[in-house]
Amino acid sequence: MKNIVEIASENTDFSTLVAAVVAAGLADTLSSDGPFTVFAPTNEAFAKLPAGTVEELLKPENKEKLAGILTYHVVAGKVMSKDLSDGQKASTVNGQEVTVTIADGVKVNTATVTTADLEASNGVIHVIDSVIMPS
Repeated sequence: MKNIVEIASENTDFSTLVAAVVAAGLADTLSSDGPFTVFAPTNEAFAKLPAGTVEELLKPENKEKLAGILTYHVVAGKVMSKDLSDGQKASTVNGQEVTVTIADGVKVNTATVTTADLEASNGVIHVIDSVIMPS
C-alpha cells in the first residue's frame, strides 16, 4: 500500500498540495510511519484562495507560514469517517483545533469532505473542497 505522499503525488487533482508539501519541507514527515489523517484540498480548493496567494506561499521566505497552514490540515492518528461525530474537535499537528460537523454532509470547519477514507500505508486522506486556514 502506498503512503499519503505517494497517493497524492499520483493524483493530478493534488498537484498544488504536493508542491506545497514539498516547498514546506513536509514530504518526508508525511511519508513517515504516522499514522496521519490528512484533510487534502484539491487544486480547485487552492484556486478559491485570493489571486496570488498560492504563489506567495510557495516562496522560500514563506516556508514557515506555509508549513503552519499545511499542518492545520493534518491530525495525528488514523481517523476514518465512521469515527467522526458531530461537533467533534480535533487537534491538528500545528496545535490548533478543527471542528468536524456531520449534519449536512461531513465538514471540517467550513470545508466539505468530497471523498472520504482514501487509505494509505501511514494513515488516511479525506479530500476537501476548500483550504482551511488556522487563526
